[in-house]
Amino acid sequence: MGATYDRQKRVQRLKKIILGLIAGAILIPLVLSVIFGIRVVQLGNRVKELEALIEEEKTKEGRSVYSVSPIEESPRDGQDTASLLTDMAGAENAGESETDCKEIYLTFDDGPSGNTSKILDILKEYGVKATFFVVGKTDDNSVALYQRIVEEGHTLAMHSYSHKYNELYKSEENFVEDMEKLQEYLYDITGIWPRYYRFPGGSSNTVSKVDMYKLMAYLNENGITYFDWNVSSGDASSVQISSANIVDNCMNGMRDKKECMILMHDANEKKTTVEALSEVIRQIQERGDSVFLPITDDTPPIQHITLQ
Repeated sequence: MGATYDRQKRVQRLKKIILGLIAGAILIPLVLSVIFGIRVVQLGNRVKELEALIEEEKTKEGRSVYSVSPIEESPRDGQDTASLLTDMAGAENAGESETDCKEIYLTFDDGPSGNTSKILDILKEYGVKATFFVVGKTDDNSVALYQRIVEEGHTLAMHSYSHKYNELYKSEENFVEDMEKLQEYLYDITGIWPRYYRFPGGSSNTVSKVDMYKLMAYLNENGITYFDWNVSSGDASSVQISSANIVDNCMNGMRDKKECMILMHDANEKKTTVEALSEVIRQIQERGDSVFLPITDDTPPIQHITLQ
């Protein structure tokens, strides 16, 4: 009797083991299938994200600094400025920049002038994009030059409408009126809503009767970034500097800097600046460690005085 009972218990245990193995054989593949299914869905979503990014990059190909979409009225007419600002696309050679590359920003103040076309021709010859901090001029030639700057993929930026220090820096109201006048004017001509500014004399100028921090705060509140410079070509002097000295000033000023914001001037009397430009570009390109860029939303601001 005892032997029979023990045999029955062993048979029951064996049945349980067999049933457990069968259940495991069914459940384990099922659980794995669920896990793999979730993973497949996740991978599918990731593939869709990557495809969307690829399509986005494709749409950027061939675009210059600005993507000019039609804007029916200026953002100042009661609309949201941020939603109407034109998109910025990287310059053609922006993707070539590596972490150890110098980033070279050629900037030209005070134009347009009789030299602007020559400067644009040189930039086009070397395949270089630059930034033009312009003032307000209404003659037909200047209007055409504002448009050419944008059409050829350069950044159109602001340097005040009047460039008259005694008027511009007399009061905060004067500054605001001057800046807004230029911004609206350039928008009307080009369809571009400019949002980069260079203070005449720089943010560190000592002639302003207005607290510069108030002017910086105004620009910041209105989505405008101001840029100074950290490399000077030396052509700001009223005394004409030789083209050789301009080249030397630019090359020497670039030493030990990763971001090089080079100050040049686009004015009728700056003939040696035009003469030096090709050599400056040639020497920089021959270094093989630099990339030319226009100012965009991704450009680290070079500022003599920063808003606290």
